[in-house]
Amino acid sequence: MHKQLAIGFSILLVFSLTATAKDFAVFYLGGQSNMDGYGYLKELPESLNKPMNGVMIFHGNTSPDNTPVDGKGVWSTLRPGHGVGFQSDGKANTYSDRFGVELSFAQKLKALNPDMNIALIKYSRGGTSIDISAAGNFGCWDPDFVGENGVNQYDHFLATMRNALSVSDIDGDGKEDKLIPTGILWMQGESDAHSKEVAQKYEANLKQMIDLFRAALRVEDLSAVVGRISDSGNDDDGKVWDFGDIVRDAQASFVKNDSSAALVTSTDFYDYSDKWHYDGKGYIDLGEQFAIKMYELMK
Repeated sequence: MHKQLAIGFSILLVFSLTATAKDFAVFYLGGQSNMDGYGYLKELPESLNKPMNGVMIFHGNTSPDNTPVDGKGVWSTLRPGHGVGFQSDGKANTYSDRFGVELSFAQKLKALNPDMNIALIKYSRGGTSIDISAAGNFGCWDPDFVGENGVNQYDHFLATMRNALSVSDIDGDGKEDKLIPTGILWMQGESDAHSKEVAQKYEANLKQMIDLFRAALRVEDLSAVVGRISDSGNDDDGKVWDFGDIVRDAQASFVKNDSSAALVTSTDFYDYSDKWHYDGKGYIDLGEQFAIKMYELMK
């Protein structure tokens, strides 16, 4: 067993809290930059550009590999500003002028299931790969990636979980809450699409990664929704991700063979704010589609 998994199993015993005030459905949001979120707050409609009462979020501080294990954050009411540039020192959050899928995901899921108390745990990092051979300066999710000092993105993920789940009263009402692992949202794959050899391993790598998240959250068949990568075409050869089609096929094959997984494909129709990232309307729709797919899996 990986040492990281052993840590994960031990820290997540907090899910067995008793005498709870509320049950919270916990969703993990992970991946690379299109999970970070590059939408500008000025692009938000009024309905999303405000705090979302009844939805809590713990956003782990993003850190590169080969740095001390981080994952610092603080539970707070979901509000705009959890996109790229967000930071936390574990005592207070510093919000950015960007957003990702978290706002529209929570809003849509609340509309589909009004009685659900939602708790989001977000840890993502732009440019990160799953495959070790694709690891660059941004980071790698494979728990076996050692780099210079053995710290990788999975370590930061586990630290985020440990920090988030060490809090028994996440909404601050003076009573312990019960946190129920309910789903995974994963938006990643672009960094594994630069090499044909790496892209051809993506299905196996994705399966291992989702299984590791499920193991850490101690739910074998935990629902997982994957966002399909797409391409702006804004490059000299018309492809930003040279082997993106292989990764896309791998994502489709993964969900086909996993009865607890689903794929969001609307990314094919999004506009881009630059050659890599969707515009604000894209992130809003992506969050809504994540919610619809998750709700279908939960049923």
